[in-house]
Amino acid sequence: MPRAQILLVEDTPSDVELTRELLEEAAIENDLHVARDGEAALAFLYRRGAHAGAPRPDLILLDLNLPRRSGHEVLRTIKGDDRLKAIPVIVLTTSRADEDVLASYRDHANCFISKPLDLDEFIAVVKSIEGFWLGTVRLPPRED
Repeated sequence: MPRAQILLVEDTPSDVELTRELLEEAAIENDLHVARDGEAALAFLYRRGAHAGAPRPDLILLDLNLPRRSGHEVLRTIKGDDRLKAIPVIVLTTSRADEDVLASYRDHANCFISKPLDLDEFIAVVKSIEGFWLGTVRLPPRED
């Protein structure tokens, strides 16, 4: 089984590092790629500039509150593009606002998870994402 390619779109350094550590321990081998803002995420997905050789992600973990381009804009771009829309997008954000939940699902997010503030709960969330999305679900084949 090839290594799962995961794109984490997150601007909070501590969340990036914790997610990286947890996914390194995952039962499913994976490569974590990080984009720290919405523009960098789209450059990665469209293989522009320094990301010319970037792999197509199997899964995207997307924060909503990002610099340069919001997570909502990134999600709309992904789901509006026939080449990208099959990639599952998990919105993983601190927002608990009903408007963000509704907007994310209207824009075809595959799920919406509010990041817990408690460290142990955050660990449990990342492990549940890994277990379900990398262990149970059959992800779409890569169309490189």
